[in-house]
Amino acid sequence: MRSYFKAFMLIAFTCLCACKGPGSASKNDNSLSNYFQDTTVGVKTGGVQVVTINTPKGKFHVWTKKIGNNPKIKLLLLNGGPGATHEYFECMESFLPAEGIELVYYDQLGCGNSDNPKDTSMWSLPRYVEEVEQVRQALKLDSSNFYLLGHSWGGILAMEYAQKYQQHLKGLIISNMMMSIPDYGKYANDVLAKQFDPKVLARIRAIEAKGDFKNPEYMQLLMPNFYAKHICRIPLDQWPEPVNRSLGKMNESLYVTMQGPSEFGVAGKLVNWDRVADLPKIAVPMLSIGGQYDTMDPKHMEMIANKVQNGSYLYCINGSHMSLYDDQQTYMKGLIKFIKGVDAGEKKVKI
Repeated sequence: MRSYFKAFMLIAFTCLCACKGPGSASKNDNSLSNYFQDTTVGVKTGGVQVVTINTPKGKFHVWTKKIGNNPKIKLLLLNGGPGATHEYFECMESFLPAEGIELVYYDQLGCGNSDNPKDTSMWSLPRYVEEVEQVRQALKLDSSNFYLLGHSWGGILAMEYAQKYQQHLKGLIISNMMMSIPDYGKYANDVLAKQFDPKVLARIRAIEAKGDFKNPEYMQLLMPNFYAKHICRIPLDQWPEPVNRSLGKMNESLYVTMQGPSEFGVAGKLVNWDRVADLPKIAVPMLSIGGQYDTMDPKHMEMIANKVQNGSYLYCINGSHMSLYDDQQTYMKGLIKFIKGVDAGEKKVKI
């Protein structure tokens, strides 16, 4: 019995070593160690770096924080709203670090931990583009490692940035944002509005017609009939804490100036924004992400991927505007596959 036991243990140990391969454990340990190594010179701040930006109204400070360390893959995140915060992206920490993808949080000027000049003249798309470029320079991101993901309003900002500075990008991700505000307004009126109970829609329209957006009834009607169906398809009392925390800090001045007060279409500075005709100019590998129940037309999102030179499309069949939460596995697997594909040299990644 002992000889059989010894033989079994020897075979098991040999197989275990063969499966792991020589030195594989140390390689994995080294990889993990390198990923979480803080390469900051001087006092450590947990990855936080406050960037000074120059604007027509003087110098301001914006907040950034990196998680992980990968010289080849650095994903800068542009939050939506406009006027929300980076915080709703925190769900990515459950997926991307395990794949060695470096995350870079960033609160745009007027958002979250960044300065808020409280000057509506600062809420300007061209100025925000230059802000992103200054952040890129400060964080030393370049075409060898710089992936830019823009969600919702962040998708507008990401596309506008790419139209001017795509030479600095390694990959571009447009998440849940159409490339034409007029098309978005049409989709909201022709498709989304028709899914409402007619009586509920009539009451919402009546409140909007009076400009009575502060009326508590407005959000009481929108939350179950719009937000829970098209923004995040999770029961309202179970919405993820990072989402509630981020949206709870919304800069209303920024939101209304750019988007307008209505949830149906846009009436602010972005009302005529349209980059569909310019999509063929985008040569950098690009992923477009759409959701079946999104406020953004998923067919339009697929069109974006077809019009750019090197486009890929991720369809979240159960997702809405917050597909990164309500169709999370599909979203994260597709995002990771795209980033890893581009890192491996692919221009178009089959998702």
